Amino acid sequence: MSGRTDSDTDPVIAEDTQDTDDTQDGEKGEDGEEYVGDARRARWIAAGTGALLCLAGLAASLLRLTGSAPAPVPAAYALGAAVCALAAVLGAKGRTRRALWLLIAGTMVMALGDQSD
Repeated sequence: MSGRTDSDTDPVIAEDTQDTDDTQDGEKGEDGEEYVGDARRARWIAAGTGALLCLAGLAASLLRLTGSAPAPVPAAYALGAAVCALAAVLGAKGRTRRALWLLIAGTMVMALGDQSD
């Protein structure tokens, strides 16, 4: 099986590309500005959330370090804080999707450290 279909899609694709050239210039500029604002907001949210979780993880690590918790607990908090700090840096650079997944991973590492206490 070659995976190819015998349908004729070439004329439809050619017609669709001609329709997109008829857009007005004013609409394209407004949409671009809206996307720029959304991207900027996403970068700020990713960087701010990463910094906040990083500080919370470091504070929890220091509190657990001074207490009677086993050694892996503060280490897990510190590792989760480091992952969230990396997420904050990536979020500030515009890599918001990777930053989101790193924030989730860092929070999960901190939660697993809390469960081992």
